[in-house]
Amino acid sequence: MTALDTVQRAVEAVLFAASEPMSADAIATHLNGAPGIGAALQAVQAAYAGRGIELVRRGERWHFQTAPDLAHLLRRDREEPRKLSRAGIETLAIIAYHEPATRAEIEAIRGVQISKGTIDVLMEAGWVRPAGRREVPGRPLLYATTPDFLAHFGLASRRDLPGLDDLKAAGLLDPVDLAFDQLEANDGDDETEVESAGEQD
Repeated sequence: MTALDTVQRAVEAVLFAASEPMSADAIATHLNGAPGIGAALQAVQAAYAGRGIELVRRGERWHFQTAPDLAHLLRRDREEPRKLSRAGIETLAIIAYHEPATRAEIEAIRGVQISKGTIDVLMEAGWVRPAGRREVPGRPLLYATTPDFLAHFGLASRRDLPGLDDLKAAGLLDPVDLAFDQLEANDGDDETEVESAGEQD
């Protein structure tokens, strides 16, 4: 058995017994600073690919989870999905795409004020956390998403959030907003044409 095999087995054992996702550094600490943790994690991930459980990375932390196509077998019949209000969904989306963000920045993007309860609900769900203060007058509190947010929505990192084209394709953007965006784009084209015509004169 090679040294990598030994570390791989140890990494597998630590993650299997862990009560929550672990970072590579935390795993290394459990293994007394054993080298090759990164390679061992990749090897374990490859070994479990396509099986009933798999090793996944969420942010900087790793954990075992049920394969997505089998998750329905383990859900309780009376499981109550967490429901967010429209304000909660919009606030969570703004924080995820613009983090870290202050309450004032969130309100500026939404165009309406948000109640303190909206952010409280997101924090209780474990999806949003305080992330320091903006160094401006008043030093407003900043909010950011958490590793639990990534885990809940199956994201390895915020880079995996859907882009504008993905949202359009899924029909998740308001048609009125899209129409305004198109109108503004057309207006910009018209202004460019007018300027070009003036230059020719």
